Amino acid sequence: MKVLVIWPPHVPSYFNAGHHTPAFMTAGHLRRDPGVSRVDVYDAGVLNMNWKAVGNLLFQGGYDVVAVMNDFDAVDGLERFITYVRELSPHSRVVTFGRLSSMNPGHFMRYDLDAIVQSGDYECGVAHVVRAVADGGPTGPLPGVAVRVAGTWHAPRQPGDTLPADQWVLPDVAEIPYAAQDRLYFNDDHKFCGIPFRRELVVPVARGCPVNCDFCEVPSIFGLRERRLSVDRAVAYIEEAYARQPFEYVAFYAPTFTLDRRWVTELCERFLTGPVQPRWKCATTLHHLTEELVALMGRAGCVRISVGLETLEADAQGTLPRAKHIEEDRFRTVAQWCAQAGVELNAFVIVGLPGTTPQGVARTVATAREVGARVRPTMYTPYHAMSPELSTPQISRYNRQLIAEPGGTGDADERAAWYAFMFGAEDRLTTVFESIPQHPDHVTA
Repeated sequence: MKVLVIWPPHVPSYFNAGHHTPAFMTAGHLRRDPGVSRVDVYDAGVLNMNWKAVGNLLFQGGYDVVAVMNDFDAVDGLERFITYVRELSPHSRVVTFGRLSSMNPGHFMRYDLDAIVQSGDYECGVAHVVRAVADGGPTGPLPGVAVRVAGTWHAPRQPGDTLPADQWVLPDVAEIPYAAQDRLYFNDDHKFCGIPFRRELVVPVARGCPVNCDFCEVPSIFGLRERRLSVDRAVAYIEEAYARQPFEYVAFYAPTFTLDRRWVTELCERFLTGPVQPRWKCATTLHHLTEELVALMGRAGCVRISVGLETLEADAQGTLPRAKHIEEDRFRTVAQWCAQAGVELNAFVIVGLPGTTPQGVARTVATAREVGARVRPTMYTPYHAMSPELSTPQISRYNRQLIAEPGGTGDADERAAWYAFMFGAEDRLTTVFESIPQHPDHVTA
């Protein structure tokens, strides 16, 4: 059995290297199957492959299964990619997995696919398809996977499987196109999550989140119960990766990094005692931070904490989970803790959240900047409003940059005001890279 795991070429609306790790983790998981002789993995979604290169790969690879990763802003090129597969590798069975197919699996039944992973961990769903193909199938539905047999789609026979954290296969850093990722993070005006001029090692440490924001896909896909790597395994992975590549900081990929304060404390203590003492960043909620914890994180090398500020408009906070009901005084206090600890506070602000106004968002942004925070805006995206009937252009609007409903949010002036937060000029760029030593072997453009 030969398997290709690939994120097809596209121009990304937004880039977060953490969102790309499932491709490499899925490939690693499949390599554990003794019936699989070869697994190739390519991330063509970071502008480092062209369609000719993809065609060469498909024509020469002889793949039995092609596993195509999907996402909210990457569905545009899916049909073209499937056309290439059917033309250049017609014997391959094609399965798709990712955030969008887990949230809206019915949308994918319009494409010439053989299977759709729609629940459970991605690697488990793809593995079910690979085993079924090895056995001459699939002939019917699989756990968490819709299957097309003789032109008819069959829903999964049961929910998808999930893996304990100790069974995750962490990404092989030799397979990740870091130079392409460096280029995407280079201009901080884009407000992507990475730090410019420094190379990032993503460490996926947790899945699932009990906070349960309705504009976030994590609870729907991975559940409300968190699964988390051990500190030992996270540290060992960092040590190994730093020995192989010129990484300059770590990005901990977890929905709510400080949800388990005991875990974070243990991690910080390990960094303080060495031997690995990286600079690092994380994302969490204001609710899950304390002054003592922020101070410890700063001493242990944390350079940025991202928090879901969302909005400071009291009338709009009723639509948010209780943990996201943030008073301005609380935000200012956390900002002071971060400043004292030498940590950049990165505030996620939602544009167009129900109950907010452009004037209210402007006040939220102004307050964040007043306390020295970096502001990263995203457009409100009502994932619950997606349906299988949406066209590809309509689905592509659910990318956290465009207003999902073309005519559904105010008049032209209000829409222009919303878009000014997303696409207007930005003169408050990060300088946090200055606190991260540059590796002598990492040459930036």
